[in-house]
Amino acid sequence: MKALVYTQPNEMQILDRPHPILADGEVILKIESVGICGSDMHAFHGHDPRRKPGLVLGHEFAGTIAEACTPLFSTGQRVTGNPLITCGSCEFCLQGRNNLCANRTMVGMTRPGAFAEYMSIPASTLIAIPEGLSLDAAALTEPAATAVHAINLSMRALERPIQECRVLIIGGGAIGMLAALLLKHYGVGDLTVAEVNPLRRKAVELHAACKTYNPVEEKITENAYEFVMDCVGAAVTRNTAMAAIKPGGVIMHVGLQDWSSEIDMRKLTLAEITLLGTYTYSTVDLQATVNLLARNAFGDLSWVEKRSLDDGPQAFMDLHAGKTAAAKVLLKPF
Repeated sequence: MKALVYTQPNEMQILDRPHPILADGEVILKIESVGICGSDMHAFHGHDPRRKPGLVLGHEFAGTIAEACTPLFSTGQRVTGNPLITCGSCEFCLQGRNNLCANRTMVGMTRPGAFAEYMSIPASTLIAIPEGLSLDAAALTEPAATAVHAINLSMRALERPIQECRVLIIGGGAIGMLAALLLKHYGVGDLTVAEVNPLRRKAVELHAACKTYNPVEEKITENAYEFVMDCVGAAVTRNTAMAAIKPGGVIMHVGLQDWSSEIDMRKLTLAEITLLGTYTYSTVDLQATVNLLARNAFGDLSWVEKRSLDDGPQAFMDLHAGKTAAAKVLLKPF
């Protein structure tokens, strides 16, 4: 079968790979649509030691079941799913927080991913797609669930309803865009997105109907926002988030561009800032996100760009060079 393979840093190639073998409790999916994630780009740049050359990346998927070795699903069903394969028996899984499973593995990291015509995956990770929801929209479930999970955690920590808050999102990529769209759906009126790419700023302004600014050219207003989401996770964005947050506010740290940095612990302490981290989503978050997508909570998704899998190498290069306005590029194998 045809697959898009990470062959070395800054190189993706279309290669032939064996068709997946059906195992007990698993299905083989015909991949209809798969998104390029920021973590795929991180691997493409050679910055993720867990994802090694020769790997088929891709974990934001939707497709139809081609073969099944389980009573849970049947051939022809349309599904998306959780790319985290969890044990189901550790303390976190039993708490319903399976995103924290200590024994988790992941498609597109520890096993071949969805940048291919077909992919095998345990049936227990799958979520049926309701009628009326397109496969392209369903392929956004994984990144949208990241935004859902992060915002849900944040709302529990805020002193006042999020609709009353002045909100700053740092980063206008997929998570930032989806978070902005969801916050607008929830009724947030005072929303600003910081983004360096002018094409993405225009896309955010058009589709999320919120303010944007270029943090390279404009200095952030300090102590101005009750809620800040850092969807980049670089040293400079962490410092920006800490400068922007009002006393008593909440910072949600989502991105992981840099693995370590210093932050203003004095302000964190004296201003009673709540700093939260988030990792992906639970299965319940994914199910809730499918329902939100089916209700058009994220808008018409016309900002999403669709390309063929054959165009995957060029799509990675265009994303690397900032040549596309799209915060999300979907690849379609068929």
